[in-house]
Amino acid sequence: MTEEARAFGYLTQPEIRFLDAAVERLIPADELGPGAKEAGVTYFIDQQLASVWGSHGRNYRAGPWPEGTPQQGFQSRLTPREIYRAAIREVNVHCLKRFQKVFEYLAPREQDEVLEGLESGAIELPSLSSKLFFALLLRNAMEGYFADPIYGGNRDKAGWRLIGFPGVPASNYNDLIDEHNVPYRVEPVSILDIQQGKVKLDSQGLPKHVKLKDEERNAR
Repeated sequence: MTEEARAFGYLTQPEIRFLDAAVERLIPADELGPGAKEAGVTYFIDQQLASVWGSHGRNYRAGPWPEGTPQQGFQSRLTPREIYRAAIREVNVHCLKRFQKVFEYLAPREQDEVLEGLESGAIELPSLSSKLFFALLLRNAMEGYFADPIYGGNRDKAGWRLIGFPGVPASNYNDLIDEHNVPYRVEPVSILDIQQGKVKLDSQGLPKHVKLKDEERNAR
C-alpha cells in the first residue's frame, strides 16, 4: 500500500510529522534495514488511536484516580488519544522555547536530547507525565515495527526480516525435527500476505514457506 493510499484516521498532519521524526530516532534506519518511519510505524500508531483501544472504549474509566505503582500498569485517566494529542502539542511548545523550532525540525542530537528528557522525566509537561508519554510512544513504536503488517506497520515485513522471524507458521514441522541448531531462514509470511493471496497454502490452510537462498540470507 502506498503512502498516498493510506487514510489516517486520527492524527493531524503536524502530529504525523512529529511522530515520523520521533519514531525514526527510536528505531533508526541503518545498514541492517529500514527504520520505523520507513516501516510505517506512524500509520500503525494512527490506526490504533483511531480504534477502540485509542478511546479506551472497553475500559472502566469512572475512577478513582490515585497514583498507581509500576506493577499496576496503565493508570492514567487520559485515553491514548488524549495522551498523544496533548503530549505532542506540549513537547512542541517545549521545543519552541528551548530551540525556537518544533520537534520535527530539530537536529538529530537535539531530538535525542528531547526524547531523553521525556524518558527521564526531566522535561515536565503541563497536562501529563512525560515519562508516561515516552513509555507509551516507545511501546507503540516497537509494536508497529514488529506487528503483523495487517495492522499498518512493519511495511514489507522489515522488522521480521531484521530478526529472521518467519511470521505465520507452516505445517511442515515433521520435516524439521532432526535439524537441530539450524537457522530457519524463510521469506516471512504475514496474515496480510495470506489475505491478499500472495502465498501458496497447504491442505490445512497454512502457508508454504519458501526458504531463502544463501545470498538472500546474507543480504538480510
